[in-house]
Amino acid sequence: MLSPGFLGFLIFLLCSVSVLCLLLILFYQRAMAPSPLNRRIELIAAKGVAKQAYRSVRRRSIEETLRDADEKRKAKPAKPSLLVRLRQAELRWSKGTYYLVCVVVGLAVFFPVWTGLGILPAVGFGISAGVGLPHFYVNFRRRGRFKRFLLQFANAVDVIVRGIKVGLPLIDCFKVVVTDAQSPVKEEFKLIMDDQTLGMPLADAAERLPERIPLAEARFFATVIAIQNRTGGNLSEALSNLSKVLRERQKMKQKIKALASEAKASAIIIGAMPIFVIGALYVTAPGYISLLFITPAGNFVLAASAFWMLIGILVMRKIVNFDI
Repeated sequence: MLSPGFLGFLIFLLCSVSVLCLLLILFYQRAMAPSPLNRRIELIAAKGVAKQAYRSVRRRSIEETLRDADEKRKAKPAKPSLLVRLRQAELRWSKGTYYLVCVVVGLAVFFPVWTGLGILPAVGFGISAGVGLPHFYVNFRRRGRFKRFLLQFANAVDVIVRGIKVGLPLIDCFKVVVTDAQSPVKEEFKLIMDDQTLGMPLADAAERLPERIPLAEARFFATVIAIQNRTGGNLSEALSNLSKVLRERQKMKQKIKALASEAKASAIIIGAMPIFVIGALYVTAPGYISLLFITPAGNFVLAASAFWMLIGILVMRKIVNFDI
């Protein structure tokens, strides 16, 4: 038989165990929960992992966008067609009109040369003028339009950046550019808006800009819009960086132009010197220089000299022109 002291001890022990079990049931969840410091560390670690995963996905998306843009650029023909060049030069000519201009220019050069030098030189000068002069005229207008575009493009990008920072949608920023900008930036952004109005995604409409303006600056702009549309991100910051790049490229071109001005002046003087010498000899000693125009040997020497002078001028032009 148990003694009263031992029985009291058992009762006390059972009561203590019951109380501990009850306390454990009541505070188990709170006791097993991590501390605030541990929860904060786990939250920071989870955010870091999520941010790293987002950066990895975004980086892959950007790489895919750049790869697609590069493949599209390589798939396109390097030399634009005649109609594309005419549109880039802001000429409303058709192919028939262009060829008619070539024929008219060739005939306009052929008849004066025929009366003065004979049929063979006239045919050569007529064909050269008919083929070359319209081509050079279209390229001259085309390059001039591209230069005007570059001078205004950075300002247009700055207008878009300021509009995005104050909360305007991107398409409304384009409307501001169309309203306030000058030609040809105004027309190009209007074409982007027209494509978007017809249902084309804005990124696809922007990707058509380098097709009309085949410049690296236009391709940069289309790539930024495509990346932002595909991966998201801060568009105002991306366009602001693009504006800085455009202005730095423009400064670099001006520096190169200044450094190459001496070489260009020398090339112009060397190329113009034979013409001035022939003109001076024709005035002072016409009988001496006229042999180049009235004899077959003289005509051959004159044509060969003109050909090699043209080759030299083209080589010097290639040397002093830089692409960045």
